Amino acid sequence: MEGKVTGIKPFGAFVALPESKTGLVHISEVSYEFVQDLATVLEAGQTVKVKVISIAPDGKIALSIKQTQPAPERAPRAPRSPRPQGQQGSNGGARPAGGRPPRRAPPQETCILDARALGGRLRRAADGRRGRLARRKQQERLYGKRRCCRRNRPRSSSRP
Repeated sequence: MEGKVTGIKPFGAFVALPESKTGLVHISEVSYEFVQDLATVLEAGQTVKVKVISIAPDGKIALSIKQTQPAPERAPRAPRSPRPQGQQGSNGGARPAGGRPPRRAPPQETCILDARALGGRLRRAADGRRGRLARRKQQERLYGKRRCCRRNRPRSSSRP
């Protein structure tokens, strides 16, 4: 299908189609090559061959110029050489030559901690931290944020 480019935006180009329809060619669907700026590839008023990719329920038409062209030939990749066994790898030779060590079995007995036994200790520790935080916040409100990196108190005004 052929259409006429009516507008170019940074994200794609609008193309007028037959039957007074308009579709969008996204910048990624213009060419197989990387396109930084659509104005270098397309210009308003240019006639282009497009393929309809999809039509959304709200009537938006997605188009592609790239899919109307044959895909460029890619240079075949060189086959990878197999890893030599038993030599030191990128991990510093931590594993033996045989590969991954076998998985350890989970311990048979698991220790279940009683939350009630620990609860008092945990609550006291949390209260202590909460008290320190509250004191620190009040200090910040009164004197501003700490500026001394050596001590946990505000820098005194007598120092330069």
